[in-house]
Amino acid sequence: MPVRFFVPGPLRDFSDGHAQVELAGSPATLGDALAELGARYPGVARRVLDEQGEVRPHINLFVGGECVRFGEGLATRLPEGCEIAILPAVSGG
Repeated sequence: MPVRFFVPGPLRDFSDGHAQVELAGSPATLGDALAELGARYPGVARRVLDEQGEVRPHINLFVGGECVRFGEGLATRLPEGCEIAILPAVSGG
């Protein structure tokens, strides 16, 4: 069962307008999934990961509803058929 990314509106210009992207394989970790997503849509990956390959501070990633920032991060194991949400942080006054 494929892994599915939910792409937020501001990043859809970099995913050919797709709100959802299904990966062909079943990557083992979130880092593997982002690498596969980046191979298809490099613009999305560049906006999610910094030059060192770490998640940018203003991006939150959720695997199955759980924020990975406070857990295993990119090493988070992916259950088969999981859903990954990319959520840019919102701030302001």
